[in-house]
Amino acid sequence: MVSGQSNHNHVHNPPAEVFPTFPPPESQSDDESRVWYQIKAEALRDADSEPALASYLYATVLSHSSLPRSLSFHLANKLGSSTLSSTLLYDLFVSSFTMHPTLRSAVVADLLAVEKRDPACVSILHCLLNYKGFLAIQAYRISHVLWLRNRRPLALALQSCIADVFAVDIHPAARIGKGILLDHATGVVIGETAVIGNRVSILHHVTLGGTGKDEGDRHPKIGDGVLIGAGATVLGNIIIGEGAKIGAGSLVLKDVPARTTAVGNPARLVRRDNEGEPVRNESDVFPGETMDHTSFIEQWSSYVI
Repeated sequence: MVSGQSNHNHVHNPPAEVFPTFPPPESQSDDESRVWYQIKAEALRDADSEPALASYLYATVLSHSSLPRSLSFHLANKLGSSTLSSTLLYDLFVSSFTMHPTLRSAVVADLLAVEKRDPACVSILHCLLNYKGFLAIQAYRISHVLWLRNRRPLALALQSCIADVFAVDIHPAARIGKGILLDHATGVVIGETAVIGNRVSILHHVTLGGTGKDEGDRHPKIGDGVLIGAGATVLGNIIIGEGAKIGAGSLVLKDVPARTTAVGNPARLVRRDNEGEPVRNESDVFPGETMDHTSFIEQWSSYVI
């Protein structure tokens, strides 16, 4: 334990905002300060109400000076092994958060996304300590930094640890935005050239994979605010437009227009009766934020994409 702190016929250009950036020196944002204060208050409350957790909460949260150090400690102890020590991982995680402050803002955005969207999340502390989807995404973000710094053997080793511990397999070269919710998370697979925008929600057993025959850029591009239901499979270098919704259990092999719903196997676009254009949700609110899985039912049709 840590003792201290393609052969595809068209090319898609992903949105610039999903690419990692490396801004100047570390600073603690107002949002981070507020979230960290709340986490510590919740830890004190839980330690008082449940003494059996007091030592754990002190070691994992209350003894640390910042959210990144607490998270680094927790992740290192989750992912450490006899061959990849938790002490080594802790140092790696802390240095990554220090060198790349965008990682810190992503942590805060992801915590707030879970708190807002998941009614089962009783506190931000609960998410930090117990939500494997949140923890898997944060560990992936470190592996992505390692990949970009050409430390690829270590990035791939960390990917393997994340898959073993959290049952979430994200290639370190994939590019993922902020405000991400992996709800339940078990069985999520995200391929090497996948790109995911901001404010996206993905449920368990979702695959963002290749078709099995292409090389190069071969994985889906997921726009901002998309909601992907449990068990959905999205294959190939295709675009899921911003604000789109993919129904649970769907198999998607072609582009899905922005603010539309695709359901079924093979996936079908939901359309209005007697109209040629897909039904579009023109609201400013994205389904990835509302977690609305079923509003398309009254608009069902047999149009196949």
